[in-house]
Amino acid sequence: MNSILITGCNRGLGLGLTKSFLNLSSPPRHIIATCRNIQQAEELNSLAKQHSNLHILQIDLKDVEKYEQLAKEVESIVQDNGLNVLFNNAGISPKSTRLNFVKSEDLVDTFVTNTVVPIMLTKAFVPLLKKAAEVNVSAPMGAQKACIVNMSSILGSIAANSDGGLYAYRTSKAALNAATKSMSLDLKPNQIMAVALHPGWVRTDMGGSKAPLSVEQSCNKMVQTVLQLNETNNGGFLQYDGKVLPW
Repeated sequence: MNSILITGCNRGLGLGLTKSFLNLSSPPRHIIATCRNIQQAEELNSLAKQHSNLHILQIDLKDVEKYEQLAKEVESIVQDNGLNVLFNNAGISPKSTRLNFVKSEDLVDTFVTNTVVPIMLTKAFVPLLKKAAEVNVSAPMGAQKACIVNMSSILGSIAANSDGGLYAYRTSKAALNAATKSMSLDLKPNQIMAVALHPGWVRTDMGGSKAPLSVEQSCNKMVQTVLQLNETNNGGFLQYDGKVLPW
């Protein structure tokens, strides 16, 4: 894989994914990590000083007007090789989870970050993904060619919902799953694949301290799953270890 762009890398899974890709025996030539505030991303900055293939770009992903500029910055890094993997990782989960506590602003805010942002960012990066697919025309579909990975959640599964609640988070991830399926169909003629990936229940600020998986465990498995993706996974909903999940 020549290049990957990962969003939301200042902490949590985004930072963990960045580390896991850097630690591969053959890491990508370019790992591009976005964060909202570079000054606060101390660990990410430290990694960039140690690894010349790590590029940090600052963007507030809610500012959709800046996506064109972001795509130009990424193009200046990857140049004529295009972008192999767009990993839409950035996401939020509000505290209001039960129906009687749900606030409309939480629903809207979560939908913007978890659904609108990945769709609009994908739209902005389609030209660079197409370029990668053309450059690697002989490679099979997957991360070596051109691939969109949308960080979803089992909480976005309608079939697996046995607990209720979590209205903002569940609906935003279910909508992202629907978008991922559409991307997989719309971009298949260009040999660009799209998958939804569930990281497992992970010990992060969002997952809490009782979660069974560490960030490193989840991210290492996700990286291996991404590297092994093929045409049969296009439009699929997978767990961190590659297991197929119910919609």
